Amino acid sequence: MAELHDLTALEQAEGIRSGDISPVELTEHYLTRIERLDDTLGAFLTRTPEIARKQASEAESEAAAARREGRELPPLYGVPVPVKDLNQVAGVRCTMGSRALAENVPVLDDHVVTKLRTGGTILLGKTNTPEFGLPCYTENDLAPPARTPWDPERSAGGSSGGAAAAVAGGLAPLAHASDGGGSIRIPASVCGLFGIKPSRGRISGGPLLHDVSGLATSGPLARTVADAATLLDVLAGPMPGDPFAAPSLPPGETFAGHARRDPGRLRIACLTEAPVPGVEVHPDCRTATTDTAALLSGLGHEVEELALPADDGILTAFTRVWSVLAASRPVPPGGEELLMPLTRYLRSRGAEVSGTEFSRSLYAFRMLAQSLADGLMPPGGYDVILSPTVAAPPVAVGALRNDTDPQAEFAAIGAFTPFTAVYNATGQPAVSVPLQWNAEGLPIGVMLAGRYGDEATLIALSAQLEQARPWAGRKPAIW
Repeated sequence: MAELHDLTALEQAEGIRSGDISPVELTEHYLTRIERLDDTLGAFLTRTPEIARKQASEAESEAAAARREGRELPPLYGVPVPVKDLNQVAGVRCTMGSRALAENVPVLDDHVVTKLRTGGTILLGKTNTPEFGLPCYTENDLAPPARTPWDPERSAGGSSGGAAAAVAGGLAPLAHASDGGGSIRIPASVCGLFGIKPSRGRISGGPLLHDVSGLATSGPLARTVADAATLLDVLAGPMPGDPFAAPSLPPGETFAGHARRDPGRLRIACLTEAPVPGVEVHPDCRTATTDTAALLSGLGHEVEELALPADDGILTAFTRVWSVLAASRPVPPGGEELLMPLTRYLRSRGAEVSGTEFSRSLYAFRMLAQSLADGLMPPGGYDVILSPTVAAPPVAVGALRNDTDPQAEFAAIGAFTPFTAVYNATGQPAVSVPLQWNAEGLPIGVMLAGRYGDEATLIALSAQLEQARPWAGRKPAIW
């Protein structure tokens, strides 16, 4: 017999609208699972059961009133959605994964939290993240590491590893996440989930923690394409003060609606070699990509192999910008000695980057975006680029971390994630699709990237792949 956490988020929402599911019962179900399993998975930095119960009680009353009055509710009303601990929730501890901010309690909501409140979602807590979201694993000095439910000896990735562990382990139906260099797509790949990094400006980064580089954005992690697309609808839309705004969908359209549409026949480039010099792609990741290419061809799409010249220029630019962002994170007086070695290393590098070097690095991002828009993905060119999400299967907890040599650690992080940061630099949307598992039973994601502003095509194509080879019924033993 199916349990509540077996249902998709949209099934849960429909049950709440009809009265078949109680938001209070649903919330208690997840709080019980968190209490039982979170010490194993390391999904949460801060749990908020009191807030969740209060919100669930209010949602139950409002859902009953809406049924009596014939009113529509938001699409995820009453559904639990945890928030990554890089984002602020008023009155709830926001550590950003750092001991230096262990007691930080903000007084304002970030705009994404405002959107979630307006959508009637339930806050189970703040999910685990590495310090300031800098590495692609989720290990810090505040909580146990985030582990993939498919093998708890292995990392859940990062920096949205806690969000991914929660969803893949059945501690939440879907989750808010964020991505500055792959931090939604990497955990999606190693946890067997579908994750969307939206176009730059699709989701507000305000009001206080705007990323001046344009690299980072919030986005959804979910078990199904339709669930993720619906959460994207909830989070999307400009807010006052936003420096960017992605093109809106036509009036009346939603991203969830595109999960029910045929994508049409697309021209897809297949990239299997890393665009970073000296990086080897694991055979499992290469096979997952070529197998997906064959599946896409079988669905009627035109798929062509693509080889991009390996170039360390963008890697150099990204490293400079990433270091400046690390140096820009606010640390209270006396907090520097509490920071982790990688953070201190990146902050010291960032302090040495001149304004001219920073500007030139941002300019390199813009030129990369322009070259892709003009040369590779113009109208009549490729619609989508297919590649591995990461260069290797899920790694052991601690395998990428190197406190004694943070420079070597940063190089290892780059070798594990050579494909993802390109689309943070260009601002294009990209998704990780959980089509493949290797012989060891570990998930191996593949990535689809689209034209700027065109999440709709990626969602429709991903839904087509999901229908052709369903994955949501595949669950880890801990489920």
